[in-house]
Amino acid sequence: MSHAHTHAPHRRHHDHRIGTGVQAEILGLDAEVLAEHTASITAWLPLTARPHHLVDLGCGTGAGTFALLDRFPDAHITAVDASADHLQRLRAQACARGVEDRVRTVQADLDDVAWPDLGSPDLVWASASMHHMAHPDHVLRTVHDTLAPGGLFAVVELAGHPRFLPENAPANRPGLEERVHAAADRLQAEHMPHRGADWGPMLTAAGFTVEGERTITVNLEGERSEAIGRYAIGVLQRIRSVVADRLTTEDLAAFDQLLDTSSPHSILHRDDLTVRTERTVWAARRA
Repeated sequence: MSHAHTHAPHRRHHDHRIGTGVQAEILGLDAEVLAEHTASITAWLPLTARPHHLVDLGCGTGAGTFALLDRFPDAHITAVDASADHLQRLRAQACARGVEDRVRTVQADLDDVAWPDLGSPDLVWASASMHHMAHPDHVLRTVHDTLAPGGLFAVVELAGHPRFLPENAPANRPGLEERVHAAADRLQAEHMPHRGADWGPMLTAAGFTVEGERTITVNLEGERSEAIGRYAIGVLQRIRSVVADRLTTEDLAAFDQLLDTSSPHSILHRDDLTVRTERTVWAARRA
């Protein structure tokens, strides 16, 4: 669940300036840092019975896949992604966790008209992937028809990129992070118009009954773990790769100083590092 968010979901509009290894590391850190919040979402889902067949659309390297397997220990899951590398990493994790017999991986681009056979799942999960779809209406209708009657579709989206710095940071360029995010938001609005969308009306239009919507605030303060520092570096480096030419010379220089892990001014050395964002989940049922 890149964020844009840095998740590279099923369709994964890859920025080829970022290698898949770096991308996978960010996804892994995202899973680690936000694990508690992901677990709270899986616990909240308004299920009428324990699901046995799950599908994770745009699974990435498996953050949602393994959260769902933990939540539903009797279930099997089909993990779908366009990236062969991400699926390979997911399978390796499944083997390391001893759950490889409960995981099936399928490589597919869900914007294609024809989908692979995903069976009739009880629960479909899509975290930080729906806003990447070029034709979300088609995807929603296909999910509706794929679900077993009475099945649940959980759409989870992050409210933009996570924030890591106070508003007055850094001292030489206060407000730098917000200006960087604003540049990224303008760019992504051109390529991902459904980022930040209200999925409720679209789910209803596709035939679903929306049974719940919940927004979870993420605010990890005073937790200067190594993972959060590396997560901040990974996310912000990813953003830099696409907005560098949209920043002023002064902002870019200050941004590079924050991202320079050898610099005493690196974000890794700040004692005010936080993770702030929101995640919204829509739970929709097929009648």
